[in-house]
Amino acid sequence: MNLSNPEVPNTSVNIQPLVNLLSNFFPLEKSVLNFLRKNITLISFKTGDLILKAGEHCNSVYFIKSGVVRGFVNEGKKEITTWISSENELVSSITSFGIDEPAVENLQSLEACEMLLISNTAMNQLYIEFPEFNIIGRKLLEHYYRDAEKRALIVRLSNAETKYRFFLEHYPHLSNRVQLQYIASFLAITMETLSRVRRKIRFYSK
Repeated sequence: MNLSNPEVPNTSVNIQPLVNLLSNFFPLEKSVLNFLRKNITLISFKTGDLILKAGEHCNSVYFIKSGVVRGFVNEGKKEITTWISSENELVSSITSFGIDEPAVENLQSLEACEMLLISNTAMNQLYIEFPEFNIIGRKLLEHYYRDAEKRALIVRLSNAETKYRFFLEHYPHLSNRVQLQYIASFLAITMETLSRVRRKIRFYSK
Protein backbone atom coordinates (compact mmCIF):
# COMPACT_ATOMS: atom_id res chain seq x y z
CA MET A 1 0.00 0.00 0.00
CA ASN A 2 1.49 3.30 -1.11
CA LEU A 3 0.29 6.07 1.21
CA SER A 4 1.67 9.42 0.14
CA ASN A 5 0.65 11.27 3.29
CA PRO A 6 -0.53 8.91 6.04
CA GLU A 7 -1.66 10.29 9.38
CA VAL A 8 -2.33 8.61 12.68
CA PRO A 9 -5.96 8.03 13.69
CA ASN A 10 -7.33 11.29 15.03
CA THR A 11 -10.57 11.59 16.94
CA SER A 12 -10.90 15.18 15.69
CA VAL A 13 -11.19 14.03 12.05
CA ASN A 14 -14.59 14.82 10.57
CA ILE A 15 -16.11 11.44 9.71
CA GLN A 16 -19.67 12.75 9.29
CA PRO A 17 -19.81 12.13 5.49
CA LEU A 18 -18.99 8.46 6.12
CA VAL A 19 -21.48 8.29 8.97
CA ASN A 20 -24.16 9.71 6.67
CA LEU A 21 -23.45 7.01 4.08
CA LEU A 22 -23.50 4.14 6.56
CA SER A 23 -26.64 5.47 8.28
CA ASN A 24 -28.50 5.13 5.00
CA PHE A 25 -28.23 1.39 5.44
CA PHE A 26 -28.77 1.00 9.20
CA PRO A 27 -28.80 3.33 12.25
CA LEU A 28 -25.44 3.64 13.99
CA GLU A 29 -25.25 3.33 17.76
CA LYS A 30 -23.06 5.74 19.73
CA SER A 31 -20.66 2.90 20.52
CA VAL A 32 -20.14 2.26 16.80
CA LEU A 33 -19.53 5.97 16.16
CA ASN A 34 -16.95 6.06 18.94
CA PHE A 35 -15.21 3.01 17.49
CA LEU A 36 -15.08 4.60 14.04
CA ARG A 37 -13.67 7.86 15.39
CA LYS A 38 -10.88 5.97 17.14
CA ASN A 39 -10.01 3.73 14.21
CA ILE A 40 -10.27 5.96 11.16
CA THR A 41 -7.23 7.61 9.58
CA LEU A 42 -7.30 10.71 7.38
CA ILE A 43 -5.01 10.48 4.36
CA SER A 44 -4.46 12.56 1.24
CA PHE A 45 -3.12 11.98 -2.26
CA LYS A 46 -2.02 14.26 -5.05
CA THR A 47 -3.38 14.00 -8.58
CA GLY A 48 -1.89 10.95 -10.26
CA ASP A 49 -0.71 9.23 -7.08
CA LEU A 50 -0.92 5.45 -6.93
CA ILE A 51 -2.97 4.58 -3.86
CA LEU A 52 -2.41 0.86 -4.41
CA LYS A 53 -0.29 -0.96 -6.96
CA ALA A 54 -1.28 -4.28 -8.54
CA GLY A 55 0.58 -7.08 -6.81
CA GLU A 56 0.54 -5.35 -3.42
CA HIS A 57 -1.71 -6.47 -0.59
CA CYS A 58 -4.66 -4.24 0.25
CA ASN A 59 -5.39 -4.05 3.97
CA SER A 60 -7.74 -1.07 3.99
CA VAL A 61 -11.03 0.35 2.77
CA TYR A 62 -11.02 3.99 1.65
CA PHE A 63 -13.92 6.45 1.87
CA ILE A 64 -13.54 9.32 -0.59
CA LYS A 65 -14.24 12.65 1.13
CA SER A 66 -13.12 14.63 -1.92
CA GLY A 67 -11.62 13.78 -5.28
CA VAL A 68 -11.87 11.07 -7.92
CA VAL A 69 -10.25 7.62 -7.94
CA ARG A 70 -10.03 5.03 -10.68
CA GLY A 71 -9.17 1.35 -10.76
CA PHE A 72 -7.17 0.05 -13.69
CA VAL A 73 -5.30 -3.02 -14.89
CA ASN A 74 -2.27 -3.23 -17.15
CA GLU A 75 -2.31 -5.16 -20.39
CA GLY A 76 1.22 -4.83 -21.70
CA LYS A 77 1.81 -1.09 -22.00
CA LYS A 78 -1.93 -0.40 -22.09
CA GLU A 79 -3.95 0.72 -19.05
CA ILE A 80 -7.58 -0.43 -18.90
CA THR A 81 -9.81 1.57 -16.57
CA THR A 82 -12.18 -0.78 -14.75
CA TRP A 83 -14.08 1.65 -12.51
CA ILE A 84 -14.20 5.32 -11.50
CA SER A 85 -15.46 6.61 -8.13
CA SER A 86 -15.82 10.00 -6.46
CA GLU A 87 -17.02 11.65 -3.25
CA ASN A 88 -19.04 9.63 -0.72
CA GLU A 89 -18.03 6.28 -2.19
CA LEU A 90 -16.01 3.44 -0.71
CA VAL A 91 -13.13 1.95 -2.69
CA SER A 92 -10.74 -0.94 -2.14
CA SER A 93 -9.28 -3.95 -3.91
CA ILE A 94 -11.97 -6.60 -3.66
CA THR A 95 -9.55 -9.28 -4.93
CA SER A 96 -7.16 -8.54 -2.07
CA PHE A 97 -8.98 -6.98 0.88
CA GLY A 98 -9.53 -9.39 3.74
CA ILE A 99 -8.13 -12.49 2.00
CA ASP A 100 -4.39 -11.74 1.94
CA GLU A 101 -4.12 -12.06 -1.83
CA PRO A 102 -2.22 -9.63 -4.09
CA ALA A 103 -4.35 -6.94 -5.72
CA VAL A 104 -5.19 -7.34 -9.40
CA GLU A 105 -6.07 -3.69 -9.96
CA ASN A 106 -4.15 -0.47 -9.43
CA LEU A 107 -5.90 2.36 -7.57
CA GLN A 108 -5.02 5.89 -8.70
CA SER A 109 -6.20 9.37 -7.74
CA LEU A 110 -7.41 11.37 -10.76
CA GLU A 111 -7.77 14.50 -8.61
CA ALA A 112 -6.25 15.58 -5.33
CA CYS A 113 -8.02 13.33 -2.85
CA GLU A 114 -8.81 13.40 0.84
CA MET A 115 -9.87 10.01 2.13
CA LEU A 116 -10.82 8.20 5.30
CA LEU A 117 -9.09 4.87 5.82
CA ILE A 118 -10.19 1.95 7.97
CA SER A 119 -8.07 -1.17 8.22
CA ASN A 120 -9.13 -4.75 7.63
CA THR A 121 -8.34 -5.49 11.28
CA ALA A 122 -10.66 -2.72 12.47
CA MET A 123 -13.40 -3.84 10.06
CA ASN A 124 -13.28 -7.39 11.40
CA GLN A 125 -13.41 -6.04 14.94
CA LEU A 126 -16.47 -3.98 14.00
CA TYR A 127 -18.29 -7.06 12.76
CA ILE A 128 -17.44 -9.04 15.90
CA GLU A 129 -18.09 -6.38 18.54
CA PHE A 130 -21.15 -4.82 16.89
CA PRO A 131 -23.22 -7.55 15.17
CA GLU A 132 -25.62 -4.94 13.77
CA PHE A 133 -22.78 -3.65 11.62
CA ASN A 134 -23.00 -6.91 9.68
CA ILE A 135 -26.31 -5.60 8.30
CA ILE A 136 -24.50 -2.54 6.97
CA GLY A 137 -21.79 -4.76 5.50
CA ARG A 138 -24.38 -6.91 3.71
CA LYS A 139 -26.26 -3.92 2.31
CA LEU A 140 -23.02 -2.26 1.18
CA LEU A 141 -22.10 -5.48 -0.61
CA GLU A 142 -25.48 -5.53 -2.34
CA HIS A 143 -25.09 -1.87 -3.33
CA TYR A 144 -21.64 -2.32 -4.85
CA TYR A 145 -22.62 -5.58 -6.54
CA ARG A 146 -25.32 -3.63 -8.37
CA ASP A 147 -22.66 -1.11 -9.40
CA ALA A 148 -20.51 -3.97 -10.68
CA GLU A 149 -23.44 -5.21 -12.76
CA LYS A 150 -23.76 -1.78 -14.37
CA ARG A 151 -20.07 -1.79 -15.26
CA ALA A 152 -20.34 -5.27 -16.71
CA LEU A 153 -23.32 -4.16 -18.82
CA ILE A 154 -21.40 -1.18 -20.25
CA VAL A 155 -18.65 -3.46 -21.51
CA ARG A 156 -21.15 -5.83 -23.13
CA LEU A 157 -23.07 -3.14 -25.01
CA SER A 158 -21.97 -3.20 -28.64
CA ASN A 159 -22.96 0.32 -29.72
CA ALA A 160 -20.57 3.12 -28.71
CA GLU A 161 -23.28 5.78 -28.53
CA THR A 162 -25.41 3.55 -26.33
CA LYS A 163 -22.43 3.01 -24.04
CA TYR A 164 -21.79 6.74 -23.68
CA ARG A 165 -25.45 7.60 -23.14
CA PHE A 166 -25.54 4.90 -20.45
CA PHE A 167 -22.49 6.53 -18.87
CA LEU A 168 -24.13 9.97 -18.94
CA GLU A 169 -27.28 8.55 -17.37
CA HIS A 170 -25.59 6.65 -14.55
CA TYR A 171 -22.40 8.67 -14.01
CA PRO A 172 -23.35 12.28 -14.91
CA HIS A 173 -21.19 13.64 -12.06
CA LEU A 174 -18.07 12.24 -13.73
CA SER A 175 -18.62 13.32 -17.32
CA ASN A 176 -16.93 16.73 -16.93
CA ARG A 177 -14.39 15.78 -14.25
CA VAL A 178 -12.64 12.76 -15.71
CA GLN A 179 -10.21 12.88 -18.61
CA LEU A 180 -11.69 11.51 -21.83
CA GLN A 181 -8.95 8.90 -22.17
CA TYR A 182 -10.13 7.26 -18.93
CA ILE A 183 -13.81 7.45 -19.89
CA ALA A 184 -13.04 5.86 -23.26
CA SER A 185 -11.07 3.09 -21.57
CA PHE A 186 -13.87 2.54 -19.05
CA LEU A 187 -16.38 2.22 -21.90
CA ALA A 188 -14.03 -0.07 -23.88
CA ILE A 189 -14.00 2.23 -26.91
CA THR A 190 -11.27 4.28 -28.59
CA MET A 191 -10.70 7.98 -27.96
CA GLU A 192 -11.57 8.68 -31.61
CA THR A 193 -14.90 6.88 -31.25
CA LEU A 194 -15.72 8.68 -28.02
CA SER A 195 -14.95 12.07 -29.59
CA ARG A 196 -17.20 11.25 -32.56
CA VAL A 197 -20.06 10.15 -30.29
CA ARG A 198 -19.74 13.28 -28.13
CA ARG A 199 -19.83 15.52 -31.22
CA LYS A 200 -22.93 13.72 -32.48
CA ILE A 201 -24.74 14.04 -29.14
CA ARG A 202 -23.87 17.74 -28.87
CA PHE A 203 -25.05 18.35 -32.45
CA TYR A 204 -28.45 16.74 -31.91
CA SER A 205 -28.93 18.36 -28.50
CA LYS A 206 -28.72 21.89 -29.97
